[in-house]
Amino acid sequence: MNLCVFKKLPMGQQAACLASRGNFLAERAEDSFRLHLYALGDFYAEVWRVRDEDHILFIHLFQQPAGLNEYLAKIRLPEVF
Repeated sequence: MNLCVFKKLPMGQQAACLASRGNFLAERAEDSFRLHLYALGDFYAEVWRVRDEDHILFIHLFQQPAGLNEYLAKIRLPEVF
């Protein structure tokens, strides 16, 4: 699925699509929010929820790798000896 088609879906269908077809990449916290990052087709989707709640506030969509910067600090590569 491409970004243009995904954007036309209602948020509930977007969430279902991400859960069934998206590749979960990472999660992080920002203030009182919990964010889950998915890759699907030619874009990334960041699902925003209030911490300890299941209700989705919004889904932020982007294609540029710069949007991944907030997640990079959490990646720990194994040390090579």
